[in-house]
Amino acid sequence: MHLNDRLDWNLLRTFLAIARERSVSRAAERLHISQPAVSQALRRLEQQLGSQLIARRGPRIEVTQSGSDVMRIAEEVYGTISRLSVNELEGNEDVSGLVRVRMVSGIDFPAYDAFLAQFHRRYRGIEFESQEMSSSEVVNCLQQKTATLGLTPRRSLPKSINSRIFLPQRYALFCGPHHPLFGRVDLDIGEFSTERIVTFSSDKVGDHMSALTFFRDERGLTGRVIGSSSSVWEVKRLIAAGLGIGFLPEHVVQAELAEGRLQRLPPQEGVADIDICMLWATDQKRSLAEKVFLDAFHAFLDSQGRKEPKHLLIDDLAIG
Repeated sequence: MHLNDRLDWNLLRTFLAIARERSVSRAAERLHISQPAVSQALRRLEQQLGSQLIARRGPRIEVTQSGSDVMRIAEEVYGTISRLSVNELEGNEDVSGLVRVRMVSGIDFPAYDAFLAQFHRRYRGIEFESQEMSSSEVVNCLQQKTATLGLTPRRSLPKSINSRIFLPQRYALFCGPHHPLFGRVDLDIGEFSTERIVTFSSDKVGDHMSALTFFRDERGLTGRVIGSSSSVWEVKRLIAAGLGIGFLPEHVVQAELAEGRLQRLPPQEGVADIDICMLWATDQKRSLAEKVFLDAFHAFLDSQGRKEPKHLLIDDLAIG
């Protein structure tokens, strides 16, 4: 398949977003343009190439064989442009502005730290304002348009807020060196079903940590909640102090486990998967600095293999 020299790269970029997302609406959100604009770009590209690139299979969108060929070419073009952009943007002082990140506590993700370092080298004129807060406050900030993006466990979201996985997390049970269970081996979960519990403030039915609530109910953990906090670090502190057994993400306690300051309890497979998600408002007007950062953030998550949650959207039933 030969592409015309006059072909607009933006059409290829739009098609690539559709093909990757398998969704017109999510492609529009990714590109920060309207859904009609995405559909029109697809039609223009198909007309220029004389081939159908996307086919509807009931509620699903599938890429045709011709579409796969174009997608491969678009990926190559995108990679070339990205490499050129990296060289051109080193030391770029032209873009300035404020990026406001709102997040829950306890986000420990070295790849994200490296991404921020690389982004700062390219855009030294962009300032950051990062604040820790509860999950509900993160969503409120996005609704009020006082944040560029949010990082929080998934929860029920307004229609104007979209999400994708940022950091997969598995929670497990732990105890500290001041607790009677510390040092004991071959424990069974039934042996500590009445122990006091340290947990998160949002560990309740209907909140974003309700998976912990369900686990306690299903496994018969009936002990009194003796300590709680919205902060991962404070929950860790209370567990280490021996107030009770408690829940923590596995990846934030590796040092404590290695140094013998915490002990993992059954079940060994963990208790719940509560992923951290990136949230952003789809109806927000953004500065150039915010647009540049969001585009780079999505590209970073793409490189980590993070995908959008799969869910059916009404507009996906018809591309035109």
